[in-house]
Amino acid sequence: MNERKISIEQHSGIGMLWFGGWLFSIGYLNLGFWQGLLGLLIWPYFLGVHFMPVAG
Repeated sequence: MNERKISIEQHSGIGMLWFGGWLFSIGYLNLGFWQGLLGLLIWPYFLGVHFMPVAG
């Protein structure tokens, strides 16, 4: 029989860090609910654009 190894990784720490940063940003900028929700969708894009030169 062909044995395969299964690797399970949990990355919840990074997700919690991202969520905490999002909540901090909303509170620091005094955003309302709808602006905060919009920030939830747009913030990852701007982070990706900012860190893209570093990643190569």
